Amino acid sequence: MTNLSGRRVQAARNDGVILAAARDVFLEDPKAPIAAVAERAGVGISALYRRYKGKDDLLRTLCHDGLRTFVAEAEAAAEEPDGWAALVRFLRGVVEADVHSLTVHLAGTFASTPEMRADAVRAGALAGDLVRRAHEDGGLRPDVVVADVTLILEACAAIRVPDRDRTAELRRRQLALLLDGMRRDGADLRSVLPGPPPDAAELNWRWAQSRQPAQRDATE
Repeated sequence: MTNLSGRRVQAARNDGVILAAARDVFLEDPKAPIAAVAERAGVGISALYRRYKGKDDLLRTLCHDGLRTFVAEAEAAAEEPDGWAALVRFLRGVVEADVHSLTVHLAGTFASTPEMRADAVRAGALAGDLVRRAHEDGGLRPDVVVADVTLILEACAAIRVPDRDRTAELRRRQLALLLDGMRRDGADLRSVLPGPPPDAAELNWRWAQSRQPAQRDATE
């Protein structure tokens, strides 16, 4: 029993190492082969294939984990009694968790699953509720929509420098500036937002892109 438990602990540890390595590798180069993940993780390619059928399976796991984190942050923020405070807590939590780096880099590079799509619908509904509450409580400027929030998160995720701590600091700084622009207070000093707000089709087109069959080979 002890040996079995020890093997399970080791397997869980190895899986965590593989996922961390995969995240780093694919953020650097979304087209990197799965062998690069095994090399970064310091495990044999056979150990990786025992857990994942291929690159698509690994990418799905990474992005689904990020989606679950998004949902968890939204659910936690919803407990805040004040609508504006809830939205701020949510945005800060998602930026700290670095969820959208994967979205920016990997959208449209693999086929999603029904479970992922269901969680995406849940995530959108939760974010929409947070935006609605922030409007109702008077903290959020009235012309901001939930799709704007998505692009704000992606903008923060696009900030990246070699030092991880500095990257996190710069993202927090950018978010603070963006939050100031989202507040309803002092609306008379702001200009009208240019153009219509982003719509669902504009945000989702990347996920609709299918990969060419030639890209799916044994090296993935």
